[in-house]
Amino acid sequence: MGKTLIEIDDEALAVAQDAFGTTTKKDTVNRALREVSDRVKRHEARMAAERLAVEALDLDALTDKATYRPSPATGHDEPGRGQAA
Repeated sequence: MGKTLIEIDDEALAVAQDAFGTTTKKDTVNRALREVSDRVKRHEARMAAERLAVEALDLDALTDKATYRPSPATGHDEPGRGQAA
């Protein structure tokens, strides 16, 4: 972990310390940084899950029977079925 000299807003620090229950500036700043990092990761995971759900739930494809239930005349539903022997 690197050491950095920064100016910190004392009022914001006090609010953050109350919210996190931390007592030192170092603990408060590190906790705040972890909170933001975790929030970003959760948001990215949620967005990825939503993209997967949109792709998986293509309602037009689900309601078009031709896309998921081939007709017996094509012979594609089971190997060997629908073909002349």
